[in-house]
Amino acid sequence: MDARYDVVGIGNALVDVLSHEGDDFLERLTLVKGAMTLVESERAADLYAAMTQRTEMSGGSAANTLAGVASFGGRAGYIGRVHDDALGTVFAHDLSSLGVRFDSPRATDGPPTGRCLIVVTPDAQRTMSTYLGASSLLGPEHVDVDLVGSATVTYLEGFLFDRPEAKAAYRVAADTAHAAGRKVALSLSDGFCVDRHRDDFAALVAGGIDILFANTDEITSLYQVESFDEAAERVRGHCEIACLTRGAKGSVILAGEERWEIAAHPIERVVDTTGAGDLYAAGFLYGYTSGLPLERCGRLGSIAASAVLGHTGARPGLSLAQLLNTLET
Repeated sequence: MDARYDVVGIGNALVDVLSHEGDDFLERLTLVKGAMTLVESERAADLYAAMTQRTEMSGGSAANTLAGVASFGGRAGYIGRVHDDALGTVFAHDLSSLGVRFDSPRATDGPPTGRCLIVVTPDAQRTMSTYLGASSLLGPEHVDVDLVGSATVTYLEGFLFDRPEAKAAYRVAADTAHAAGRKVALSLSDGFCVDRHRDDFAALVAGGIDILFANTDEITSLYQVESFDEAAERVRGHCEIACLTRGAKGSVILAGEERWEIAAHPIERVVDTTGAGDLYAAGFLYGYTSGLPLERCGRLGSIAASAVLGHTGARPGLSLAQLLNTLET
């Protein structure tokens, strides 16, 4: 059966709150630079009040990726939990306006819609404090198996892995996708996230994932090795395709015995690295579901990632389809 969607993603449905601050802000608020830290509602409120310049938009890693797929012209769907509150309405409306199908039922009790507080320092590093709220309460019963079964690729976000119910939801999604003859992709999301769930991630990569996305910190953490090349050799053969990003050094794509080195797409100035990995995955998956060669998929990933590096926020702020057309003409 032909797929009705190119990519369906599952992840933490969050509203992003971004602010540019100096390194002294991180020290004063005791934030670990470059990390993603889970916080409770009181800590989230304190951080929000301390942020001097706030920009708010819907976000979450997988949602950013699906927005990128849709911006290329791909058919995208999303599964996640938001509360039936103001931020939940904003999240749903924003994704729908971008062309991403999102019709997951909203929670009517329990915690409010989650949010991610992102501090961007002058070196373009982003430090995230995440209050998961309703987003963390996704379980197997919330997986739309018809939607998953109708997608060429189901994309799983590693950030959601902090509760057993979410892990069970991922197993249901992966089993459903594979039973329908589809592919499953996983993003490791964050080095600290890998530290918390190394055994579960390793088991997934070795036995339930077709396409893996990871950066240097994440892949070396997964295999507890010092060098990128050693980690790359370890992951080879554990999944069908591994897409390993290296920041300014570009990315490496591994498939079987083949290896492609993909250069980073040039950019005048890096303003904010938020969402670069998410958009790399968007470009790669758009290319993959369009039947393009893997090297070309990697180039699309680099182009998409570059589109968010020059401004604040995890969305490109322009049509990736138009950008691609401009670069190719």
